[in-house]
Amino acid sequence: MERVTETKLSLEALRQMKSHGRTASPTLIGAIEQIVNRAIETHLDEPFYSEAAPFLDYLGNRMSLTCEQALVFALFMEQSTDNRIQISDFARMVGCRTVRVISMMAAADELVRRRLIRRVRKEDCLFYSVPMAVVTAVKEDRLYEPEPIDHLTSEQLFDRMGRIFDEAEEDNSHLLEDLDELVEANLQLPFCQQTRAYDLNKVERLLFYVFCHRFVNLDDDLIGSHDWLEYFNRRVAFGLKSQLNADRLSLQTQGVIEPCNEEGMGDRRYYHLTARAKEQLFGDLCLVEQQAKRPNDLLDSATLAPRELFYNPSVERQVDRLGELLLPEHFTGIQQRLEAGGLRKGFACLFYGAPGTGKTETVYQLARRTGRNLMVVDVAQIKSCWVGESEKNIRKAFERYRAYVKEAERAPILLFNEADAVLGIRQEGASRAVEKMENSLQNIILQEMEQLDGIMIATTNLTQNLDRAFERRFLYKIEFERPDAAVKSRIWRSMIPTLDERTAATLAERYDFSGGQIENIARKRTVEMILRGVEPTVEELDEFCRNEQLGNREKRRRIGF
Repeated sequence: MERVTETKLSLEALRQMKSHGRTASPTLIGAIEQIVNRAIETHLDEPFYSEAAPFLDYLGNRMSLTCEQALVFALFMEQSTDNRIQISDFARMVGCRTVRVISMMAAADELVRRRLIRRVRKEDCLFYSVPMAVVTAVKEDRLYEPEPIDHLTSEQLFDRMGRIFDEAEEDNSHLLEDLDELVEANLQLPFCQQTRAYDLNKVERLLFYVFCHRFVNLDDDLIGSHDWLEYFNRRVAFGLKSQLNADRLSLQTQGVIEPCNEEGMGDRRYYHLTARAKEQLFGDLCLVEQQAKRPNDLLDSATLAPRELFYNPSVERQVDRLGELLLPEHFTGIQQRLEAGGLRKGFACLFYGAPGTGKTETVYQLARRTGRNLMVVDVAQIKSCWVGESEKNIRKAFERYRAYVKEAERAPILLFNEADAVLGIRQEGASRAVEKMENSLQNIILQEMEQLDGIMIATTNLTQNLDRAFERRFLYKIEFERPDAAVKSRIWRSMIPTLDERTAATLAERYDFSGGQIENIARKRTVEMILRGVEPTVEELDEFCRNEQLGNREKRRRIGF
């Protein structure tokens, strides 16, 4: 019944529009335009209300506003492209005295309450803006219905917080106000109760919200200054950094945030929420369960295909010894003995040698044989062109690995494949940004290796540039030599079972190939068989071998059989 009444009133308003000899579109934006035009024409003097009455009625009935509220809303809509509207702007726009506009500001308070306009105080000045969602609704001729922010669950609260931060990418002038409003509307939640209990000032409260948002919504527990600088002006940001470095923030004295990796070679450029704060703030969120549902970067050992590998005798003995160590029935006991003796219990291993000698595949087969999942770190993705991001990426990789070790029944293997780029000799007196970044990366990895609880294996093709500090931190260092003739012959026959021993031995003697190169020949053979339907001849295999050697133009004599 109420809706019908409003419709009738709106229609009546339209009839009045026509009776005034005006043709106006029966839309919100049309009414707003007419109101603004008459406000400017009359300077808000006495004729205004009689001239604008039908349009004020239409707007008021559609949006449940009083006549004065409809006027003020129309004026705000006219200035909606500005996110720093002041009351004096209206006086200049319509050509009236400022006190005339000020007298209507009680109407603005109601618009703020209904979230049709936004208000923020900066440097003792009041500024207003119209939310884009309101502008969009008016443009589409529909009523703006703000999303309820009270009686939320913890999950809903942080979802809403994430959207507030997303919106702040365009305009963060109301960010703190919106977040405070969200918290105050949900004091039934532990997070909101604890936030109020910290009793932080405005600057620290916004910084606190950034930490919480990034931890819960972005799974980021390594917060650098580049993560929060954009939310503060330069003066405030500088003050924050100074207080952080001096441990003077209330967030620090109350045990809410702390430096990451404060001990050892940690550099205090990164901070995170303390374990105690996380428990107080997010205890009801079940974050462990949520994170477990997220896709992770672990390779399941059960999905790794078995593959026969061939090594020179020395390499084979070392790989077998390492495999025996990693067996579950041995590994835990060895770690306990080491820890009891005051020794480091983590195992860092280096596999080095020429490309194609089986370094990476050996790691995969060790994981499969010992039932250990595999976390592979892509060194290329770790490095970033953004200042501070590379260091953050490497820290996050180790943080994830520690979490996997803690949660897993068997510690997974952490694989740094082709790690040449991060294991090189550190630059003395580094001045270039790239050199400083690489030194910082190496320092972080060295520190993490000291604290390692699980199993780390790095592979590299280059060892001449290996920093001495890394060399002594790898407990096992296995050189993957190019296979000798006997091993190459076995590889040939495993890859191409139809080869007889004599032919395999001849190929092994003639070509100094790695296992990877022999695999290429086997793949070419398979392709030829598919295309032609017949097995390539020995002479054709010989040609494949000659073509495998880039830049080799010397005519080799054909194999005689």
